[in-house]
Amino acid sequence: MKQDIIKALQSVDDPELGVDIYTLGLIYDVQVSDGGDIYIKMTHTTPLCPYGSDMTKKVKDAIYQFVHPKSLKIEITFDPPWKPTPELRNLLGM
Repeated sequence: MKQDIIKALQSVDDPELGVDIYTLGLIYDVQVSDGGDIYIKMTHTTPLCPYGSDMTKKVKDAIYQFVHPKSLKIEITFDPPWKPTPELRNLLGM
């Protein structure tokens, strides 16, 4: 099930950067319990991201397209703050 969740997350693009949120490193943790509960810890590119609530909805919608969890919890955190890796900076032309 975890691979299906990752596929779902890879289907959600950041609207400003045009790269999926999993590749961007916005997903900090994915947990799946034996009972089918899913927990996702993620961040946004900035705390004031204008697409924050929209991104959370897109993540939920994508998860439900790929899997049918018993429950789904998405935690948004800014600790640690998101920073693009050198490889990602190169990909984005930064």
